[in-house]
Amino acid sequence: MVIICYMDKGAINNITDILKSGGIGIIATDTIYGVVGQALNRDAVDRIYRLKQRQPSKPFIILVDSLTDIESFGNKLSTEEREQIMQFWPGPVSIILRCDNDKFSYLHRGGNTLAFRMPAKDSLRNLIQSTGPLVAPSANPEGQPPADSIKQAKIYFGDNVDFYQSGKTTNRPSKIIQVIDDEIIVIRG
Repeated sequence: MVIICYMDKGAINNITDILKSGGIGIIATDTIYGVVGQALNRDAVDRIYRLKQRQPSKPFIILVDSLTDIESFGNKLSTEEREQIMQFWPGPVSIILRCDNDKFSYLHRGGNTLAFRMPAKDSLRNLIQSTGPLVAPSANPEGQPPADSIKQAKIYFGDNVDFYQSGKTTNRPSKIIQVIDDEIIVIRG
């Protein structure tokens, strides 16, 4: 296990290497502490499901650095959709989009939708640029409150993650919305 306390260039390089090799860890997102792993690495995603003891039917939010990242999941965004999305990003809003591609069933869990968020934190977006999109569910086992500190995350997960990275969060989860026919539906406020 590696413990990293801040996001300097050396820490980002270490975290990048761990994530690219299929590792998972706890990081301070711009909302709450999250358990992260590469979204395009099925083994890392499955490991996070086991770690969190999460219901297998509940998909994770995916952190992206750009709209191009969304397209790597088979989503072709129209100019109108891009403009709508960029009204909310970067920031603490997760946006649910269709994903009918069975290749990503390990992510959408049969629901044929994925929730994406572009974080406001520059250091986090820089990390995503290096690793690719990251799943980032809250740092807690299913049914427990989200960890509000590294200390709490360590109580939950101990040595079962590859790194811990502390930092500032708002301790409020992201808002989740879905845009259907130009109408914004708030799923979680």
